[in-house]
Amino acid sequence: MSARAVFLDRDGVINELAYFSEVGVIDSPLNPDQFKLLPGVAKSIRDLRDLGLKVVIASNQPAIAKGKTTEDLFDQIRSKMMRELQIDGARIDGEYYCFHHPDAIVERYKANCDCRKPKPGLLLKASHDLGLDLSRSFLVGDSLTDVKAGRAAGCTTILIGSVKCDICKLMQQGNVYPDFMVEDLAKAVDVIRER
Repeated sequence: MSARAVFLDRDGVINELAYFSEVGVIDSPLNPDQFKLLPGVAKSIRDLRDLGLKVVIASNQPAIAKGKTTEDLFDQIRSKMMRELQIDGARIDGEYYCFHHPDAIVERYKANCDCRKPKPGLLLKASHDLGLDLSRSFLVGDSLTDVKAGRAAGCTTILIGSVKCDICKLMQQGNVYPDFMVEDLAKAVDVIRER
């Protein structure tokens, strides 16, 4: 029988977004100093694994393609994340990243690929590699792009965020609604536990 999983977006679900005051933008951390786990994330991941679920990261990471960071810095961020999760007893079963972007300035990452969410390629690849039943799995993300990818793959979707007018408006315009909306990963664990 295929395993069940919880797919987690990275930035905004596992770690804090970084604020770049010089341009007034909130975005993914670009170096390890900017990377900070969100409170309670390691415990939530442990709780998911205690429920018998595999925990898999599925995240768009176009900063290298856009020339904002390097592969080495990305690897340092990733290593820091894994170290900090392991210190708190949390284990990730798989990591799937899309480095592509259609407007990339780094030519080898310039692509309109099938792995960039909202397309479900990352989830489909993880399902194939890890033997996952997507129809019995969950996707937890902080954007409608995540929700669309989860829906396209057949997962139950959980959106982390508060009900804000701009998100609600985008949901209505795109007719894209998560199955559940919660304030953080710990609350997502509660939803998953009940299902």
